[in-house]
Amino acid sequence: MHVLLNDIRYALRLMRRSPGFTAVAVLSLALGIGADTAIYSLFYTIMLRQLPVAHPEQLVEFLQKDPGEARTGGYWGWDKYEHFRDHNHVFSAVTGMSFDNLASIRVDGSDPENLILEIVPGNYFTVLGLKPAIGRLTGPEDIPVNGDGTVVVVSWSYWTTRLHRDPGVLGKHIWYQDDPKTIIGVAPRAYTGPRVGVRTDIWMPREKSSLSILARLKPGVTLKQAQAEMTVLYRSWLQQNATSNSDPKAQLTQVEAEPAGAGLAHVRDQYGKPLVLLMIVVGMLLLLTCINMASMLLAQSAGRQRELAVRVGLGAGRSRLVAQMLTESLLLSGAGTLGGIALAYFGIGVLAKIMASSRAFEHIDIEVQPDLNLLLFTAGMAMLTGLLFGAAPAWYAFRTGPASALRQTGRGGDTRFWRLFGKGLVTMQVALSIFLVTAAAVFLSHLTRLRNFDLGFRSDHVLLVTLDPSRSGYKPPQLASLYQELLTRIETIPQVRSASVSGCTPLQGCGSGGRYLIAEGHVDRHEERMLTVVTFVGPRYFETLGIPLIAGRDFTLPDARRPRVAIVNQAMARHYFSGIDPIGKHVAIDRDAKTGGWFGTDQPYEVVGLVGDAKAIELRDPPYPTMYFDMFQENQLLDQFELRTTVDPKSVAGTVRRMVRDVLKTVPVTEVTTLADQVDSNIVPERLIATLSKFFGCLGATLAGIGLYGLLACAVARRINEIGIRMALGATASRVSRLVLRDALGTVCAGLVAGLLIVLWSRPLAESLLSDLKLQSTVPLAIGGGAMIGVALLASYVPARRATRVDPMVALRHE
Repeated sequence: MHVLLNDIRYALRLMRRSPGFTAVAVLSLALGIGADTAIYSLFYTIMLRQLPVAHPEQLVEFLQKDPGEARTGGYWGWDKYEHFRDHNHVFSAVTGMSFDNLASIRVDGSDPENLILEIVPGNYFTVLGLKPAIGRLTGPEDIPVNGDGTVVVVSWSYWTTRLHRDPGVLGKHIWYQDDPKTIIGVAPRAYTGPRVGVRTDIWMPREKSSLSILARLKPGVTLKQAQAEMTVLYRSWLQQNATSNSDPKAQLTQVEAEPAGAGLAHVRDQYGKPLVLLMIVVGMLLLLTCINMASMLLAQSAGRQRELAVRVGLGAGRSRLVAQMLTESLLLSGAGTLGGIALAYFGIGVLAKIMASSRAFEHIDIEVQPDLNLLLFTAGMAMLTGLLFGAAPAWYAFRTGPASALRQTGRGGDTRFWRLFGKGLVTMQVALSIFLVTAAAVFLSHLTRLRNFDLGFRSDHVLLVTLDPSRSGYKPPQLASLYQELLTRIETIPQVRSASVSGCTPLQGCGSGGRYLIAEGHVDRHEERMLTVVTFVGPRYFETLGIPLIAGRDFTLPDARRPRVAIVNQAMARHYFSGIDPIGKHVAIDRDAKTGGWFGTDQPYEVVGLVGDAKAIELRDPPYPTMYFDMFQENQLLDQFELRTTVDPKSVAGTVRRMVRDVLKTVPVTEVTTLADQVDSNIVPERLIATLSKFFGCLGATLAGIGLYGLLACAVARRINEIGIRMALGATASRVSRLVLRDALGTVCAGLVAGLLIVLWSRPLAESLLSDLKLQSTVPLAIGGGAMIGVALLASYVPARRATRVDPMVALRHE
């Protein structure tokens, strides 16, 4: 311990004596370890963290997979849930859940607040094997005959923050949809719900509702066996309900069983591959950091060659020198780790905000919290990095021979092997930096391509203002009149070109529910039937969103008092009116097709307009056949206003809020955003990768520049004597500069070749992990190479300039 303390004190003195070196080393390590820790924490939360339930490895989730579409968890109808629950032989229990992410909940005497409500069958907590913190959890006995439960269980977090951990909370009431619900228990502290990173506030039992299905495997049953039985059960359900199920695509749906021990699969499906890609990139960054530190410490060790030789000559064992070198490196890694942990906490918050902007997490706060696993990971990273970048200087110290070292100092350098080894480390830095910079260029190009994708509408300069008229007290005729007045007033704002109102924009999921149609002059075979999206919009909707009106006319306010009209998009016209002008044709809803409850009557609609196709729900999906209805004519008074502006849309938000307060006095504004932000919410994985890879690429290039600068600075310092002789014999400053730059460019060119090989090797992996990634272009590689050459020239400038200013007489007296 005495020797160790001496080594630590000596290392601290060295760090204090070289504050610039210490600051660069600690900052580099902090950035590398912090980035790695932040990405790992997100990866662990989404991909690895097990639910705090009994035997989580036995849990599976049922997923639906339609041809050509991404798989989804539901929702499954209650009849399917009962069929799976009652007829399977592979599960010990089957349960499920559905979610209300904006449940309006109020406690006695308080204002309503939007909470996350989970609606569950009576056996939910029993299947998961959970025990209450206080009170009891819900059971089958808590669901009355009508299917609506009158009791709830609150989360530990809600009980702590909102109910102030009151032990007398049992038996008190909360109100949901103006119905009182009795609190009977508090969920265990560790359990926050089955969704990754999302905290459920309240659980309420209810039956006869659609569910995401969760089941527990029987002992000895494999996932493959479970999936095979679920496929058979789904086919049997289709046969039993053949007369009532009119959806021709149902026969093509596949049922998949996915392990659910780490939570529901939706977020893992969306973010799993991008996170694997980021883990690879950040691993490269950490390796680059270690190599950079190794080259810096090796250069520093070369400068301490005489000191090491003297210490060996005075009796210090080589193992003693190795211990000293490793102590210095581990001390640096420890300091870098402390900074890295602070940066990781900041980075985790940034990552959570980026993910929270996703449409998948709309109105949900993502929780990514460090835990024991994260701390162990960080400690392991600190130890590993310290050993990695300390290995080279420690081996250098071990190989130092006192007599030879003392002789070589007179010649101003270390051995040829160590000089080549130092150049090799910098070459590896350049290669890894090429990989990081090229990756950043590829992912930024991919993000730009997605943002410039032909959406069928214009996302720029559109403000979206969402209202909540549900508790306003206005009758529908009053609300319709006030909406029209508000639209008229909004259009008087000088910066507003047009305004409209609708239920939602295309990317908000207006295409999530479709209807079968009967079109004039068209007959579908059963297997060719196609669901058509129905959307309610107001006048000038297409003008405001930039959806082109190809033929016919838009809706007008007088349409509310005329026969029913509709506008169709090109995808619908191609299917129902192929080769025929749809204007003036009539379309009706097929009321015999049981595709869910709907509004209105059987009266046909006259098609008065044809508009272009607009992307719906997902950017990569083909446009859905869509039919638009006049919301005022259908008495569907919805809540989202759209404004196209000539300036930054958010700059007029305050004016619009004031107008809403003046016209709709009891209707609150619940959200203000832009259509561009909504588009971005559909490409969050790509934004996450592009943002982080840009940061990692810049950091990698900086680290490579630092390494190259350190190598050249040490090389110039070692060659002062040689440079002085050259200049005494007539070498010009430009010739000496070329000598230094030639060494730099040689190292960089070797790194460029190695980096090119790494990029080519990693291309298939990147294409498999990120959909729609285009890697045929050589532009990103050219950007990476050009960036590194620029960094090399910049890093070479100071050492080259220093070499040209060497005084020959001073250099010759250097010894």
